[in-house]
Amino acid sequence: MKKLFGFIAIFGMLTIGLSSIYAQNTESTPVEKESATPTTAPAADKVEAVAAGEIEAAPAAEEASFHQQLKQKFIEGGALWMTPILLCLIVGLALAIERVIYLNLATTNTEKLLNKVEKALNEGGVEQAKEVCRNTRGPIAGIFYQGLDRSKEGIDVVEKTVVSYGSVQMGLLESGLTWISLFIALAPMLGFLGTVVGMIQAFDAIQAAGDISPTLVASGIKVALITTVFGLVVAIILQILYNYLLSKIDGIVNSMEDASISLIDIIVKSSKK
Repeated sequence: MKKLFGFIAIFGMLTIGLSSIYAQNTESTPVEKESATPTTAPAADKVEAVAAGEIEAAPAAEEASFHQQLKQKFIEGGALWMTPILLCLIVGLALAIERVIYLNLATTNTEKLLNKVEKALNEGGVEQAKEVCRNTRGPIAGIFYQGLDRSKEGIDVVEKTVVSYGSVQMGLLESGLTWISLFIALAPMLGFLGTVVGMIQAFDAIQAAGDISPTLVASGIKVALITTVFGLVVAIILQILYNYLLSKIDGIVNSMEDASISLIDIIVKSSKK
């Protein structure tokens, strides 16, 4: 189920992201409006027409949304370099969202669970306490179940079981983080690579023109730096999510360790009765 959800999330984000970006290529170019001012109009009419055109052009420029500007910058940066960076963002976000959902579902109220287990252990024995753990979601309940299942073998076996199964659960919590860290490092590297290639192409254009034109140099460098900007933005977004996931995992692991110690104490008290 978790793999299916991850596949659906990645496929959906790829479809939405790429379709919105490449939609710019299918848009038709606007047809230039013919001048409504006759060529024989007086000079005053020409001035008024120019002023009216400037007033109409200002709102048209302001109507360009952030989404349209983003698509324009994507096209200026070049699909060859911008597409891998976009894929890093989409796949990294899909993995991060899957981890956020998984960790939120893995979070358990340990104090409430301990009270239920202790009450069930005192009233109905180990089997009733195990039933409480089976009906509770999260890795802590799984650790409790494994410890209770081996409670008859001695407290030493219970401790080893809790530690071993806790390590397994910690590995499950950290699953997928290595891929997110890979995309964090890969996105700016792809951006830098695109910038270097773009700078080489800009210098080739200067060499072919035989003149160092400020316009030519500025336009080439601007396009080359767009890939670095996008790569850094992707890395920043994924880094924030990565740190959030690490803090979430640390909190769950600390709860697991405290709850495991409390469970062992409960089992020891129950065995003495």
